[in-house]
Amino acid sequence: MLQVTNVSFAYDKHLVLNDVSFELASGGLLGILGPNGSGKTTLLRLLGGLLCPTTGQVVLDGSDLDSIPKAGLAKRMAMVPQETYLAFDYSVLEVALMGRYPHLQTFEVEGPEDVELARAALTETGTADLEQRSFMTLSGGEKQRVVIASALAQFGRRAADAGRRPSEVLLLDEPTASLDLGYQLDIASTIRRLNKDRSTAVVVSTHDLNFATSVCDHVVLLRQGCVLAAGPIHKILRPDTVKDLYDVDVVVEQHAVAGHLTITPLARRATDAPDGH
Repeated sequence: MLQVTNVSFAYDKHLVLNDVSFELASGGLLGILGPNGSGKTTLLRLLGGLLCPTTGQVVLDGSDLDSIPKAGLAKRMAMVPQETYLAFDYSVLEVALMGRYPHLQTFEVEGPEDVELARAALTETGTADLEQRSFMTLSGGEKQRVVIASALAQFGRRAADAGRRPSEVLLLDEPTASLDLGYQLDIASTIRRLNKDRSTAVVVSTHDLNFATSVCDHVVLLRQGCVLAAGPIHKILRPDTVKDLYDVDVVVEQHAVAGHLTITPLARRATDAPDGH
């Protein structure tokens, strides 16, 4: 469904991504893993059509992203940033309705169908009871789920419509950053449910390996803008690849209760000490 081929990207003359290639299958759950500064967010913005590759191409269902009108692309791909800042004190329902903008004509206001879709999206993310609350008063985990609801409203279909419309891709940038353990579990559950019920393809950018193993079936390991490895998570996440990615010794094992891989860090790999030390 989504193909990334030999993509490089530079801000001015600073190369951020170098010859990146991988694929996302329809309905897949892909994790982009790597340390801070590895280029994860830039790659996510390229996947969403918010940036254009310096070289290479990103293709969605056979069409280069550059050839797809922005309004049409926005109905099929939505990005949820790490944090959402609003200029005004909007209600939760108003935030969900923001996802309907790509479907409106110039100066057109939301109608009953838009409100219905926004409310359905809030229900899908478990935030319907927050509809009248001020977005600014919500916890971090609640905010993330409301912004995900806005993304679902942007797609313009309900879970019951799965398979009747073109594939959709949800892009999440560090969705559990600064969240406590309980909210991390809520976000993971929401992602898995949306993928199952809507067949939504999900790309998660994160440096939290255990969150990735609880959600994703494929991963891309990104370090200093280059792909170290890409493929099924059980084949790619090994002690040697994690050590190459983070310079940390780890134990990787299948957890009998959790039902997925778990990664336990042991020690940072020794590096050369600075001169004079």
